[in-house]
Amino acid sequence: METVSIWTVLIASSITAIATGLGALPFLFVKDISKRWLGIGNAFAAGLMLGASIGLIYEATQLDNVDAPIVKLIIGMAIGLVLVLLAQNLLSDQKDDFHIGKVEGADAVSMLLIVGVMTVHSFAEGIGVGVSWGDGNAFGSLISAAIAIHNIPEGLAISLVLIPRGTSVWKAAGWSIFSSLPQPLMAVPAFLFVLVFRPFLPIGLGLAAGAMIWMVFRELLPEALEDMPASTVYATMTVAVLGMLAFQFLLG
Repeated sequence: METVSIWTVLIASSITAIATGLGALPFLFVKDISKRWLGIGNAFAAGLMLGASIGLIYEATQLDNVDAPIVKLIIGMAIGLVLVLLAQNLLSDQKDDFHIGKVEGADAVSMLLIVGVMTVHSFAEGIGVGVSWGDGNAFGSLISAAIAIHNIPEGLAISLVLIPRGTSVWKAAGWSIFSSLPQPLMAVPAFLFVLVFRPFLPIGLGLAAGAMIWMVFRELLPEALEDMPASTVYATMTVAVLGMLAFQFLLG
């Protein structure tokens, strides 16, 4: 097998992180962020995250050379649910005093949760990138390219929540990239210690999926229903789910 440099893994995984910021660029052409946009944004972001979660669950069940992947996936989903519940309860107790820039209260909590959940999600992706490079240049390049492209709609999901709440396009892009920084941070050690990290990959994928599913049904969907008719919300969410699944299928 050809030799893979640590620098190659670091550069490739850094590119995947930077690609997440591209998801904010469509908002350079959208100037009027109304309450209607907030509802549509929440519904669309919910669909993208739910589609990504389904993809993670499927990926975990298809892993080779891993013992009991489904059991580990369920354990990971449970851990993800518990962690995000603890974070939500902690932030809710302080939401009256909590702020991010000029955004305060519940909106600031939602912004922090979406960035936090997507950051947790990136840990699993970073491990996946590192493990893939352990199988050689060709496979590592393929998986890194797929995750980089996959990160763009994830950056869009983050921006759909942040920008209608008052965050600038460039700051949303920055937060999107920040949420993917665990990818280069985890890719290198996962590459160096493939045999150690590979068995834990289903847990990481499940943790990310569990956290995102909670975010969809506890935060984004209820907020979307406050601003838009239920028929519009569910139609938008369904289109986003199908689009994300189709996107992942094409990449796969």
